[in-house]
Amino acid sequence: MTDNLYNEVLIDHNLHPIHLHELPCATCSNAGLNPTCGDSLTLNLVIRDGVITDGSYTGVGCAISNASADIMLDLVIGRSVDDAKHIGELFSKMISGSITDEELETLEEAGALQNISRMPARVKCATLGWKTLEKLLDENG
Repeated sequence: MTDNLYNEVLIDHNLHPIHLHELPCATCSNAGLNPTCGDSLTLNLVIRDGVITDGSYTGVGCAISNASADIMLDLVIGRSVDDAKHIGELFSKMISGSITDEELETLEEAGALQNISRMPARVKCATLGWKTLEKLLDENG
């Protein structure tokens, strides 16, 4: 993908988030906060028989934080808890700059955030939703 396409993906998910809404039927929720900039979100999931069947987030955050959370939910809804944890591990590898091309393909649109690893001040923004997901799955998976 080109940098322009990556930017378009992030802009689209920020301006037209699919998963930014309440989820009254959530079976588990977890709040995440980036104290550095004030981004905060609450991640809501429906987990049935070890599969994430639905998810949403609410809260306030910057464009990177919101886009990352929306993309993350696109990737994990419909997957098993174990698959979602694996995707989260791959995302962490990508942000740390140690991902292979094959692993990057698994991340689909989340690959649009690959260059964040070169912007240390924005890493916490990009990882807020993912760290919240990790904690939520560890507690409820």
